[in-house]
Amino acid sequence: MYNLILLAARPPEWTHERFIDWWRGEHAELTKRLPGLRSWRHTEIDAALEPRSEGWDGLSVLGFDTAEDLRKALDSPEWAAAVAQVGDMRGRRIAVMGDEREMYAG
Repeated sequence: MYNLILLAARPPEWTHERFIDWWRGEHAELTKRLPGLRSWRHTEIDAALEPRSEGWDGLSVLGFDTAEDLRKALDSPEWAAAVAQVGDMRGRRIAVMGDEREMYAG
């Protein structure tokens, strides 16, 4: 699995609840249409373990079969629509991608 990982913080004028509702609702409607998307997990962040980790609202992990599949999704009109919906929200985000390895399946 090749993942796109997004860590995001809400716009300053939004509540945490509003942001999570938007992310899992209106924004999810566009995101789940990405071509080649195989899985999507979202975590609502409700606590930080240390002060330097505070200020984040959620984490999404979007899974694709290959890096090429992710690149195709990022070049798609569906991705452009999702980015346009975010617009100038003024929230913060970190976006990274990489190859997933299962380290423990308990």
